[in-house]
Amino acid sequence: MITSNVLSQEVINHTSEKSFQIVRTSEDLIIDGVLDDKAWSQAAMIDDFLLSKPTEGTLPSEKTEIYILYDDDFLYIGGRFWDSEPDKIAATTAGHRVDRLGDDDRFAMILSTYNDLRSGYRFETNPNGTKHEGIYKTVGQHLPAWDTIWYAGSSYSKEGWVTEIAIPFKSISFHPENDTWGINFSRSIRRRGEEITWLSRNRTYNPSIVGQMIGLRGINQGIGLDVRPSITLNKKGGVTDTDLISSEPSLDIFYKFTPSLNGTLTINTDFSSTEVDTRQVNLSRFNLFFPEKRLFFLQDTDIFEFGRIGSNTNNKSIDGRGVRENGRPFFSRKIGLSSSGQSIDINQGGKLSGRVGRWSVGAIAINQSKSGNNHSSDLFIGRASASILEESSVGLITTIGDPTSNLDNSLVGFDFRFLNSRLPNGKIIEADIWAQKSTTQGISGKDNAYSFELRAPNSTGLRWAIGQKELQENFNPALGFTNRVNIRDLTADLGYTHLFESADAFTTGAYAQEIVSLDGSSHSKIYTLEQRYAKPTNDRIFIRNIITSELINKPFKIYTPSSDPDSAIIIPVGEYKFTTTRAGLGTAGYRKLVTAFAFEKGDFYNGSMKEFWSKTTWKPLKELALELTYKVTKIHLPQGNFSAKVTGLTIKSPLTNSLSLSSYIQYDNVSENLGLNARLQWIVEDGKDFFIVLNHNLQDYDKNNSFVSKMADISIKANYILRF
Repeated sequence: MITSNVLSQEVINHTSEKSFQIVRTSEDLIIDGVLDDKAWSQAAMIDDFLLSKPTEGTLPSEKTEIYILYDDDFLYIGGRFWDSEPDKIAATTAGHRVDRLGDDDRFAMILSTYNDLRSGYRFETNPNGTKHEGIYKTVGQHLPAWDTIWYAGSSYSKEGWVTEIAIPFKSISFHPENDTWGINFSRSIRRRGEEITWLSRNRTYNPSIVGQMIGLRGINQGIGLDVRPSITLNKKGGVTDTDLISSEPSLDIFYKFTPSLNGTLTINTDFSSTEVDTRQVNLSRFNLFFPEKRLFFLQDTDIFEFGRIGSNTNNKSIDGRGVRENGRPFFSRKIGLSSSGQSIDINQGGKLSGRVGRWSVGAIAINQSKSGNNHSSDLFIGRASASILEESSVGLITTIGDPTSNLDNSLVGFDFRFLNSRLPNGKIIEADIWAQKSTTQGISGKDNAYSFELRAPNSTGLRWAIGQKELQENFNPALGFTNRVNIRDLTADLGYTHLFESADAFTTGAYAQEIVSLDGSSHSKIYTLEQRYAKPTNDRIFIRNIITSELINKPFKIYTPSSDPDSAIIIPVGEYKFTTTRAGLGTAGYRKLVTAFAFEKGDFYNGSMKEFWSKTTWKPLKELALELTYKVTKIHLPQGNFSAKVTGLTIKSPLTNSLSLSSYIQYDNVSENLGLNARLQWIVEDGKDFFIVLNHNLQDYDKNNSFVSKMADISIKANYILRF
């Protein structure tokens, strides 16, 4: 085991100049997780790794070697990861592809193919050969739902573990005349809380923190055409109905107009294999936010991001994520989904997205079918942003159409993003300014929105942020997301993280937010003080004190029993001030049994509340994982008492790396709805897969624990990508 010694700041700063010459090979490689192919002996090799966590700039406990090659069609990466205690390697996640590998020992690579310090791809794998990939929508945030074709294989050894990766050049976008890409590598040893990186800054790594891979020439992108036909057999209704079986073909066509400009055409789009939403119970006056999960909208989604709206991960905001996302000009879930989450047919759609010089450009055109009283809709979104300075950008967005009404609607917006992650001592400062104006048929004036935010989001030492957002009363982004308008939203965040010699971290901070209506008739205010202590392994504990103030100018229903809608509990007009305390702890995710829970107690409007939340994950085998979540909120008010409960059970069984079965059961006592989503997926290889998806909802109408079938459907779907 290598002894950890702190390196000088001069050595750490020098890592920003790292580069290597990649080697071209004509030898065949088999991606089986065994580095025995002759070509690997010719590869460029990297072994100068340092810790980014827990103590940046120190030597890691174990040796790591990365090998890099390429040929006409693939970028190849091999990794050899020594471990002096191989029986303690954490790798409880198995299967072909997962949405995260954050609890396993794993290898990660960042590719910044445009070498622009802004955009990039992330590829990860673990000792089981399980894959995870993402595309960066901002420098510091990647979308794990992005999906593309690539190959990985891993194996264990007496010395640790080994991996091999092959990334087709047809799967990523780049400029063929640029022979230099940005690249970075990371390895995690979870039981020691170690993040081992080739390059890091401020204890992190992302597309702005990369070295240089030089010498890529003669890369084959083919003609840039992918054709994905699919067919879905769907049966809805009762179990014995046989006349409700339908078959729906669909077609997606992907074409690279240039090596860095992608076009997508979708016909009779089918989303039947998309995962269901996680259920939420709304105890506020405002809309909840549900993230996008559909592949068509996730591809190149980074190009359509505007003003970093929603990127602030501070979860102490009023109403949680919804208020952070408030004012988003384009929210793709407005397309093809009703407000209740039911599918609306998309007849055809097209997308153009990519990069032209220093410009990122994107356009989406959709024809959506009639739904309810709404006519069929022609919808358009256009986005362009230009890279300026070293790490900043300026851009425009426009939307046309309203999928939720028959009124004409359009929007234009401007945003400026500033980032400097190269300040002394690894500090960061960033700022976002944006302005939008909507135009809605029959409405004139007071339809603007503005925002400014300045942040120093440092992971150690002092962090701070201030911001202001204003949405006028007629601001209506029909293809975007709002959960309240006619407001001014002020935020401030101040905190400090102290890193001990043991690498334990203690964080203290204060957060304040005030949302005031522009006419002064209502407000929401929250003031939070939090202390948090975390081990390098991510065992943690926290306590949070919260003071909330609400001025309500119109009564709202907070709870409506499904069995008796006439006995709804209503919060009356008035001014309320209440205080709560929340405390919780969590254990490190690399263990086979992982738990986290939190308890909150205090005032609630003119009454009181108690809330308990827990999540327990048990991974007895790498082929089986069970996750149970439970949340109960007990409210006592003069108007009446009620409890809101949400329970979810996820069962994942990756039988092999190509065959997996997953089930998701959800129940809440507000709607008295019990839902089952089960998915069997067989992946012959990337781009060739087969789904069987069952959705079944049951309802307890009279609340006597007697559930009856409300809706059931089963879908069988086959995809096959033809790549030219």
